[in-house]
Amino acid sequence: MRYILWGMVKEGYYFGLPLLVLGGAAYLAQWTIAAVVLVCLALFVFSFFRDPERVIPDGRGAIVSPGDGRVVVVTDEEYAGRPGKRISIFLAVWNVHVNRAPAAGVITRMEYRPGKFLAAMRERASMENEQNVFTLSTDAGELVFKQIAGLIARRVVSWKQEGERVARGERIGLVRFGSRVDVWVPKDAEILVRVGENVKGGSSVLASWLPKAANSHLNELQDLASDANATPVGKQN
Repeated sequence: MRYILWGMVKEGYYFGLPLLVLGGAAYLAQWTIAAVVLVCLALFVFSFFRDPERVIPDGRGAIVSPGDGRVVVVTDEEYAGRPGKRISIFLAVWNVHVNRAPAAGVITRMEYRPGKFLAAMRERASMENEQNVFTLSTDAGELVFKQIAGLIARRVVSWKQEGERVARGERIGLVRFGSRVDVWVPKDAEILVRVGENVKGGSSVLASWLPKAANSHLNELQDLASDANATPVGKQN
């Protein structure tokens, strides 16, 4: 809760209050237009840094969205030589920009990668833009998610460190003023979203990825059900 002040992350006060003070000073100086512009900018900043509470799904194997926005890419992609799938979500300036952990687990690696500031809608942004890359060890295995800066967003901010354990949907950081988040999961995960869908951080389920033991047990149950429902075939008397 140290990141939250009255429903807004603390960065909102750092950027918004100076604008509000300047707007008040401009109003007292009878610079009405300047005062209106500054106050509107302050309200926009306060809105940008809002941090609403979310209902976190408790279904086993649920991978939730790290951020609010629109799904712009769902594609097969290898990561570190492992086959898998990538989901990319574009965050517009009016979306909530607080990012959340897509699953429960331990952050085994966190890497900051300096880079460009291409428009976050562009495919190349996933590889070339400034970003924080998190490797998360979960009950099902390792997944990767990224905070990616965009054309307007010029800084990715993480509130976590390597070795920390996070809960599904827990706040992990933010990207300032328009950005992108990526989630990479191994190929055995079932993707549940499509390009064009709008999602909410912490509450929208992007994929289902059960631990291997659970998958094996599920397959055994399905095989038993198939055997029980099978019609005997053979010579009839």
